[in-house]
Amino acid sequence: MSTPPPTLRPTARFLWGHPAHSLALGLGSGLSPWAPGTVGTLWAWVAWLLMAPWLDDATAALVIAAAAWLGWWACTRTARDLGIADPPAIVWDEVVAFWLVLWVVLPAGFAAQAAAFVLFRFFDAVKPGPVGWADRAFKGRRGEPIGWRQGFGILFDDLVAAGCTLLVYALSVAVWRGVVA
Repeated sequence: MSTPPPTLRPTARFLWGHPAHSLALGLGSGLSPWAPGTVGTLWAWVAWLLMAPWLDDATAALVIAAAAWLGWWACTRTARDLGIADPPAIVWDEVVAFWLVLWVVLPAGFAAQAAAFVLFRFFDAVKPGPVGWADRAFKGRRGEPIGWRQGFGILFDDLVAAGCTLLVYALSVAVWRGVVA
């Protein structure tokens, strides 16, 4: 039985030390000393708005699917190298999940996008109901080697948070339209 690597706090050197690290840490947004998940989500928002003009629905779906698959590898490798099953510095899970939210929400205006952002951050940070279940489902046991299961779990709870965000968003729009119409 191998011993897990020591727990590391990622640095800029770690970030650029392997392509998986660069991706999993959101090209550096995960290095933020304050709320790396929020900073990673903000980075995702800006990146999606920059890409969106060139993405039709099929291409957007392909980009999100590829980002999720590649992210599974990157998050697994980075978590293993850091010695933590779900390090706060890994923000690619927020990136992929919020891209999914934006793909559905756009072309909504800034206020609607900001509402989706706040909803997503709430579900991701507080982890109510199904998001909490998803977060616990793939963590593994203390001392268990970090592998593909934990890497999937890093992404899974954020995808569930995205689903909850979209459900609440859709219900809010439906209620709003019912009130206004």
